[in-house]
Formats: sequence, structure tokens, C-alpha cells
Amino acid sequence: MSSEMLPAFIQSSNVEKRQDLSEDQEQSQKPRLGEGCEPISKRQMKKLVKQKQWEEQRELRKQKRKEKRKRKKLERQCQLESKSDENDRKRIRRQAVHSTLRLIIDCSFDDLMVLKDIKKLHKQIQRCYAENRRALHPVQFYLTSHGGQLKKNMDENDKGWVNWKDIHIKSEHYSELMKKEDLVYLTSDSPNVLKELDESKAYVIGGLVDHNHHKGLTYKQASDYGIDHAQLPLGNFVKMNSRKVLAVNHVFEIILEYLETRDWQEAFFTILPQRKGAVPTNKAYDSSSQDKQSVRVEDGSDSDSSEEEDSRNELNSPQEEGKQDKENSAESTENSVPH
Repeated sequence: MSSEMLPAFIQSSNVEKRQDLSEDQEQSQKPRLGEGCEPISKRQMKKLVKQKQWEEQRELRKQKRKEKRKRKKLERQCQLESKSDENDRKRIRRQAVHSTLRLIIDCSFDDLMVLKDIKKLHKQIQRCYAENRRALHPVQFYLTSHGGQLKKNMDENDKGWVNWKDIHIKSEHYSELMKKEDLVYLTSDSPNVLKELDESKAYVIGGLVDHNHHKGLTYKQASDYGIDHAQLPLGNFVKMNSRKVLAVNHVFEIILEYLETRDWQEAFFTILPQRKGAVPTNKAYDSSSQDKQSVRVEDGSDSDSSEEEDSRNELNSPQEEGKQDKENSAESTENSVPH
């Protein structure tokens, strides 16, 4: 080899060596089979799966967020509407004309009732309170002789009673709160039939649920205290096939209805439960005459079919009467209902 070709040969050999070195480095950097490829752990696999699910459910989450925003918007609208309805009710309430008539529930019979009847009386009082708050002509509502079992039951089951509005709850007897000449006790045993309501008077309803165990008690109390007494004119307008005994709240509501309509018959038929089979007295007379004639034809004798009619009315009583009427169906009160 000549001296002229030697530098070129050396240069080319150096280039080849550098190429070989670079290839060796690349091979050394590549992981060998079975070396450097560690298996993926279960935890890493779960993370990968969750990540994949997260990506796949991106649109679903977006849709859910939209639905949630719509739902909240609807809820806000409903709240605004309910507030406006409440304001409307308040405006209607402000338009109510308060009556000067005082209506008293006498709770002085606490020791004559068992706990079951006390609870029924409590529910009737709740109904009276609610109806008076809604009435167009609310009365001056009084609970007197409030204490004993009734107060204990209200404390345990209706703690909000202490915040009731438009009601006077007194532990004193009504005779200590009202003038004697202003009082009229509503009792079914009174011979006096009430024709009109005097709004300057204070009418007393006996708060007694006794299932006829204490007949004539309210009339006796009114006589003992020397106060006026009367019965509602139920017999003048209504014929009932069932017992002519009304719950405290029924008497209360009839008076509220009369203050609005000034019509006893409309008040009775608006409030009386349908299960009592109440009909106007003229229709009752016609139907009873037809019944008696048919009985004469069939068996040749007069017969009183009131018991059969009563049971038929009880069986056909509508379910719409609701829980309140079911609770009051067995209740009897010494109130202003004629025998």
C-alpha cells in the first residue's frame, strides 16, 4: 500500500468503527427478551380500566350535568310559584272578615274520658283550628279548662300548638272568662231551639267524647251555672238515619258555614258526613210514607225501617269521608243536636 492511500484507508476504517459502536449502543439500549419488560400489576390494570371508562363516559357526564341544571331551574320555578301561591293565600286571609261571635270548646270533662277519647278530642280540636283559620268569617276561638290529659297529649304529639294563632287557650273555666249573660251552652238536651246566631254571644261546645256514657251532662252543667242553653235546629231541616250525634268539629264547622251562608239547611248538608244518611225533612217524610205503604201491602202491618236504613247507609258510606270521619264515626258528643 502506498503512502498516499494510507490516510484514506485509516479514515474509512474509523468511520466503520464508529458505525459499529453506534449499532452496538442501539442494541444495548433495546430491552432484551425477558429482560426489562416487567408485567403490569392488578392495581395498574384497574387504573387503566378506570381511565378508559372515564374517557368513554365523558359525554354521559356532560349530559347529566345539563339535566341537573334543568332540574334545579325547575325546582327554583316551583319554589317561586309556591311562594306566590302562599302570598295569594295570605292576601285572601287578610280579606277575611272576623266575626265577633265567640266559640268556646269546654275542656272541663277531662277526667271523664279515657286516653283514646282524649286523643280523638285532640284531633277534633285540630280540625276546628284549621277550619277557623281558613274561614271567610273566623270566630273568636277559645279553649277553656285546658289541662290534664288533653294538655299532656298535645305536648307529646303536637308541640306546635303553643304557636297557634287566632286562638285563646286558657286553663280557666269559661265561666271565669265570660260574662254570665253572654254565655249560651249548645246542648242537645236543651228544649230551646236556636234560630239565629247572636254574634255578641259566646257559644259553648262541650268537649266531651263519651260514646253516650254521660247523657245530659252538658245540659245539667248549663243549668247548674244558670246560663242560657240551646240546640242547633237540626231537626227542623235534616232527617238522619243514623244517630243524631255530631263530633265537636262538626258543630264548630256548621256554625262557621252558617256565618258565611246564613242558611241552616245549607250549613248542615255542607258539613254533615254522607255516611249519616242525612236528607231534607220534607223528602224524608215523603220517603217514609212510601216505605210505610209498601210495608202495609207486603205484611199488612206498620213497621219502622229506620234500623235497616241506618245499616244500609253505614254499609254504603263513601270512602271519600277520609281518615277524620273514620275517627269520628264512633264518637258522640253532648252538643247541640236534637234527639
